[in-house]
Amino acid sequence: MNQTDNGTSGTDTGVLIVGAGPTGLTLAIDLARRGVPSLVVEATTERPVNPRCNTTSARSMEIFRRLGVADEIRRAGLPEDYPGTIQYRTTLLGEELYRLDQLSSGEVLAGKGREEWPTPEPQHRVSQIFMEPILERYARGLPGVTVERGSRLVELRPLEDRVEVDLESEAGTGTTTRTLSCAYVIGCDGAHSAVRRQLGIRYEGVDAIQKFVSTFVRSPELGRIAARDRAWTYWTYGRRQASLIAIDGSDLWLNHVAFAADHDTEAEDPEQLLREAVGAPVEHEVLGSVRWTGRQLVAQRYREGRVFLAGDAAHIWIPVAGFGMNAGIQDAATLGWMLAAVHHGWAPSELLDAYELERRPVGEQFASAVAAAAKVSFVEVPPELHLPGEEGERARAAMTERLAENEPRRYNPNGFSFGYHYAGSPLVVGATRQDAISMGGYEDRAQVGFRLPHAWLEDGRAVFDVLGPDFTLLRTDESADAAPWTDAAAELGVPLTVVDLPGLHPTPLLLVRPDQHVAWMGGAEGRPGELLRTVTGRAAAHQR
Repeated sequence: MNQTDNGTSGTDTGVLIVGAGPTGLTLAIDLARRGVPSLVVEATTERPVNPRCNTTSARSMEIFRRLGVADEIRRAGLPEDYPGTIQYRTTLLGEELYRLDQLSSGEVLAGKGREEWPTPEPQHRVSQIFMEPILERYARGLPGVTVERGSRLVELRPLEDRVEVDLESEAGTGTTTRTLSCAYVIGCDGAHSAVRRQLGIRYEGVDAIQKFVSTFVRSPELGRIAARDRAWTYWTYGRRQASLIAIDGSDLWLNHVAFAADHDTEAEDPEQLLREAVGAPVEHEVLGSVRWTGRQLVAQRYREGRVFLAGDAAHIWIPVAGFGMNAGIQDAATLGWMLAAVHHGWAPSELLDAYELERRPVGEQFASAVAAAAKVSFVEVPPELHLPGEEGERARAAMTERLAENEPRRYNPNGFSFGYHYAGSPLVVGATRQDAISMGGYEDRAQVGFRLPHAWLEDGRAVFDVLGPDFTLLRTDESADAAPWTDAAAELGVPLTVVDLPGLHPTPLLLVRPDQHVAWMGGAEGRPGELLRTVTGRAAAHQR
């Protein structure tokens, strides 16, 4: 394919997205806003009853801010005045061991303490059962997006110039099958991905780290107990370590109970587990209960020809801080701009090689870091924790000390949101650091390959709000000449926005990618034509 061939001629649809979860819907929205049509197919006609991810990370919220849906998501889920606090207790009715007080969504929307935020969009506590409908409704309202529920991928045939797929759909008169010819297919269809299975791509990693029993209940009585000292999550240490998560700030609750990887959870009674977490029986209605295993798995490959994997189809791991779903949203943000660049002809198809080169190392590092964090946080509950007198006091004091050391990073995982990077990518120039990702640590300064740091501007906007939709040249020194850049961009057909932000960063110029990562930093020594060819995949294509 030459650089002006977007690969869609002679096909029924440009981009077929398999799976209407957060990853697939984010990708569809991103593509639509970049002028790329897509068809999203989802096998299920209704969403799962049980809540899954209950945290949307700061980085995901930044992506949703760029897509224009962050405020609506932040207003969903818990009431705006409901605190994001995390409490640690012997049982819900027992003694408090430790707590992390965090802002409510209303306080975030009002900008409380925003000058201290490392982001314009702090993480948000919202269940996936509330977030997905917002994304789907928003996607359906965009020109170029079609969402089909009840359509299932049954066969996929990758060819050199297209991908043929057979879709099976439920209609009023029965089941129908049709064949589509697609320019690209993106598998966003979860851990049991039909796309991944069709490609014969396996997961690699650790098959079991912990096991869980998760029970979704409606209980006004739990709501009344929580109203005494409201929190988003109550960690409890009855017979087992468990977490009671507020879903709607009132009657809906999720009880996660963790077990060792070799434990037989089939013998566990969800009703008894709830009593142990609360410390007494409570009136409730079970809406759903699932037994599942937390894993550490990454797909062998993220791409085969014109077919890509994203989200849980590419990686699954134990759900610490919600970074399974959130990593999938990052996948979508990366793949979205790359597909759009090829579609519009200002980058060659070889640009797409960088998707796996960028996202698979991040997936592997997230998997390892999340698994390590889960092992640190998981504890076998000492029986002494519930004893009266000095022995019980010593056990509770020891638990409090442990929690104070480990838990703050878990619930403020800025390293995961802002410290992941593409320093080893062929699409960035001059990267000097390729550190492993850690949950809590990151350097809040501009670095090649990393997300551009947040800053509030004098007019009250965030720096992300002034970036162009595609590449942006930030000029922090007014004497730096932008003309060679705009000339080179015009010659190559690369959309480039020039933004003046004097004194914001130590180098006169920064080239920022469409996904808000820094592609290059420097000054007059930079060769605009050569740099723009590299960051759009043309230099690598020429070398081959």
